[in-house]
Amino acid sequence: MTEHWPGSAARPDEAARSLAPVTLSLPADAGDLAASILDRMQPLAPALVLLFGEPREGLVSLGRRLCSALGRECRVVGCSSAGEIGPSGYCRDSVVAIGFPGASFRVATCLLRDQAHVPVTDWMASLRRLDAGFGRRPGRSRFGVLLADAQARQEDVLVATLDAAIPDLPVIGGSAAGGLGFLPTCQMVDGAAHPGAAVFLLVETDLAVAEVSFAHFKPSDRRAVVTAADPQNRIIWELNAEPAAQEYARLAGLRLSELTAADFARHPLLQRTGRRHHVRAIRAITQDGGLHLLSGIEAGNILTLGHAVDMTRGFAEAMDALPRPPLIVLGFDCILRRLALQRAGMEEQMSQLLARYHVGGFNTYGEQHSGMHVNQTFVGMALMPPENG
Repeated sequence: MTEHWPGSAARPDEAARSLAPVTLSLPADAGDLAASILDRMQPLAPALVLLFGEPREGLVSLGRRLCSALGRECRVVGCSSAGEIGPSGYCRDSVVAIGFPGASFRVATCLLRDQAHVPVTDWMASLRRLDAGFGRRPGRSRFGVLLADAQARQEDVLVATLDAAIPDLPVIGGSAAGGLGFLPTCQMVDGAAHPGAAVFLLVETDLAVAEVSFAHFKPSDRRAVVTAADPQNRIIWELNAEPAAQEYARLAGLRLSELTAADFARHPLLQRTGRRHHVRAIRAITQDGGLHLLSGIEAGNILTLGHAVDMTRGFAEAMDALPRPPLIVLGFDCILRRLALQRAGMEEQMSQLLARYHVGGFNTYGEQHSGMHVNQTFVGMALMPPENG
């Protein structure tokens, strides 16, 4: 079992221990995961335990056992992943558990059901009821967490609905993955599976919070207009009135016949919203020469070719810009970033940074923040000591 205490390398005092979340990482095939997790979580009297990964016994079974032991005051929520982030950074074939102490956290959950039919009106009503019933306590911070099903391909609608239903609430999230092969995913709440649903958590805490995001790309001067697309299936058929893959290869200065996933990762398409560029990652070339994306796209969108910059220095700069060192960062990091780091021989270097800044979370097939669904981005919620100490 790997564990870290938040804050400095020194063991925290009792007060810090009672307020700050605790992150554990255990092998997915460990003999009794539930017992190992409960050994650290029960003393917290947690309001929430998050689980990321695919344990040998199954996420639902593990969640059910934890719920039985932790009682009704604790929500146990989790999802499958394409990789995990634990106390030592990136990990594989593991289960990451993050416990949020009941003394400093309050949590409510909402299931956004039936993504296949996009019932926005129902989602909106459910979210507003959740917000009204949850209430607000003076002097406490609030934020939201969204765990969506990548295969449902409705993250763009989900985040827009959330932004409209509970405005001014900082929300981060990750799209659940089934390993590296786009296999079926699992979303679990309190020991029950919820296929076809997204899970939203509304969290209140005594700690200070700050949203963090980092994408290691800068826009180039090469742009293209989407002139034909299939928004439902996230496919671009034409760029600049040319076959999409062919025009993308021309813009990137590459041969169409030699395009690989590594090329897509190095040269993603960027869409500008306000003052920021958001990544629209390419998943594959279709048999008809289209580009299959991991985010929503529409005809008329203007896209810019991106190019990669330093993946580690920029991440450290984003973390160091926080008002105070984080006790923990709940983080969602795109699996395409991790694969790019592996190819560049920088995975261990990034793992050390993730450990330094106390990141716990998982590798995703898409990320949510600031009302947007993006790709090839790290998004996180930093939890810090409050200004008044």
